[in-house]
Formats: sequence, structure tokens, C-alpha cells
Amino acid sequence: MLGLAARLHGFSKVPAAILCAVSVLAGEALAADPPGPALINGQKVLTLVSRDPPALRCNNNIQVAAELSNIYKVPVIVVPVSFAKPGTKAPSVWYGKDLIAEDGGEKNGIVSFTEIADILEVEGVPKQDQTGRLIDADVKPVFDELKRLIKEVK
Repeated sequence: MLGLAARLHGFSKVPAAILCAVSVLAGEALAADPPGPALINGQKVLTLVSRDPPALRCNNNIQVAAELSNIYKVPVIVVPVSFAKPGTKAPSVWYGKDLIAEDGGEKNGIVSFTEIADILEVEGVPKQDQTGRLIDADVKPVFDELKRLIKEVK
């Protein structure tokens, strides 16, 4: 089987450049949807793509998702970038099929609790019958300190 360079030999540079551009765009299209289900039982999924291992922005997004899931009944999926489709950037965050944040693009891949909570409120996502332990008055200050310490690491 001939390689791409051998098959392109003899073509002019313009068609070869177009072919390369189409290949790049096709790779980007592969990552246009979240790497996993956009819905579970009719509920939009909050999908996080993290680096291997998660770094500062990825950890932030995972912590935001943990806090949100202590308040809202929202399915959360964390996908290491090595398991995602080719062209997927890390960190990135989807809600359903909507890309909320992406490395090098929208919000440079980082989300905040307030931002996603606002989306969940507008969407009418149901709340937990009882908030989780991360929201507990005894645990929240310790969790907030952990988040602060992680963000300080250079």
C-alpha cells in the first residue's frame, strides 16, 4: 500500500494543499461532539475532557463538576484525553452537545461553578433532594482550601 506522499507524487502543490486542509478539517470534525453520550436517560451530560494526568485547569473543572453534582442531578463524565476522539483538546467541557470551554479556544478550557450552575438553572435541571457532603458547612471550607492550594502550585 502506498503512503500518502507516494500517492500525491505528481499532483500539483495546490491540490495537495487542499487535500491536507481537508484532512485537518476532517480531524477537527471528529472532535466536534463530546467523547461520550450527550444524553443519559434524556438528561444532558456534563462531559469533561482532562489531560493525562489532570493539570490545573482540568482539576478545576473536575472540582466544579463535583460541587455541581452535590447540588444538581446531572450526569457527569470525565474522559482522559488519551481515550477521546482524535483532535479532542484538553481541557474541554461540554453540556450535552454544546461545547462550553476548550483549550486554546472558548474560555481556554476552564469553567466556573457559577457559569455552569447558571446553565443548569436555565435548563431546569432538577436539584438533589439533599445536598451532598461537599456543600456541608464542615466540609466546604476544607474543600475550598484544597482548591486554593491546587491553584497556587506552579
